[in-house]
Amino acid sequence: MSSSALRVQPHTVAAFDRIGEENAFAVLARATALANEGRDIVNLGIGQPDFSTPPHVVEAAVKALRDGHHGYTPSVGVQPLREAVAADVHRRLNVEIDPGRLMIVPGGKVTMFAAILMFGEPGAEILYPDPGFPIYRSMIEFTGATPIPVPIREEHGFAFSADEVLGLITPATRLLILNSPANPTGGVTPKAEIDALVAGLAAHPQVAILSDEIYDQFLFDGEEHATLLAYPEIRDRLILLNGWSKTYAMTGWRMGWSLWPEGLFEAARKLAVNAWSCVNAPAQFGALAALTGPQDAVAAMVAEFDRRRHLIVDGLNDIPGISCATPKGAFYAFPNITGTGWNSSKALASALLEEAGVATIGGPDFGVHGEGYIRLSYANSADNIRKALERMGNFLATARAA
Repeated sequence: MSSSALRVQPHTVAAFDRIGEENAFAVLARATALANEGRDIVNLGIGQPDFSTPPHVVEAAVKALRDGHHGYTPSVGVQPLREAVAADVHRRLNVEIDPGRLMIVPGGKVTMFAAILMFGEPGAEILYPDPGFPIYRSMIEFTGATPIPVPIREEHGFAFSADEVLGLITPATRLLILNSPANPTGGVTPKAEIDALVAGLAAHPQVAILSDEIYDQFLFDGEEHATLLAYPEIRDRLILLNGWSKTYAMTGWRMGWSLWPEGLFEAARKLAVNAWSCVNAPAQFGALAALTGPQDAVAAMVAEFDRRRHLIVDGLNDIPGISCATPKGAFYAFPNITGTGWNSSKALASALLEEAGVATIGGPDFGVHGEGYIRLSYANSADNIRKALERMGNFLATARAA
């Protein structure tokens, strides 16, 4: 039988039909293809710092290889790294956490997948931010659970509303996903709103919480990070996601960590054993150096992002038809484009790439409440941001809206 005659299908084909993607990677691929054709493309689509990993981190990983760290590690990560994570959390956030409930994982998505897999099944409901990171909804739908979008509104500063979240909880709700500072909006939820949410969750003890705090060090205008770890009353049902990708410009290293409640840690450990065995050994030693070494590279990166933030927001607001709220965290701008005459954010994002040479992401790629917006990452140089803004302005001044 020829291979073309085979009709092998996965047994769970319906589940794989439900699974989505992260369109930022599709835009990156298209932008790369256009660049390979000789086009000059400015990529403001991908959420990846344009900084190099700090040299001492690279050297620590190289040294680990030279020292013979070539084999498996414990599935939950090497103990010195778990202890360093706990020490770093205490230093930055003044919160004590148990290294014994920390897991070192290959990137942030793994924690999302594990948590959603634990609570997602047909008949269950999982709340997630919308607009929000697209993998939340994708994984919820994969499990067969019902995704319930929590609207993240511009009029609220792109912070969630505690009253709105609590009003969406039903007896079927199993998991609530939160993200602050947020992708794609750059919104930061104030502590008072988190206080109100945690107080309200006392009436819903069946609801676990996944707090995605991967951007917790990217804060501006004097904002302080309000971590969910600061609330002991929910610690027994809180899963926290963080990592090295953004803070230390280590996206390709695939280094993340997660903290699990005592009642869920063993399940997460078993999933690690079954799915990825352990995290790359030398990468863990690089991550250890990142936490225990000098932090000046982080401070410099955040300061540069702050300068770019003002540049991109001011430039977007100077383009007729676009209005852009000032993000308070992460490294994304999420401008409102409804005044441009374009009825489809995705159509505008596609046209900007194909015709103006500027890669952005259409708001609907982050959820139904993303229509009317596009996402721009200012994790690119100031010169490239200026070039992109000029191209966008010229394009919108001459192109016919779709």
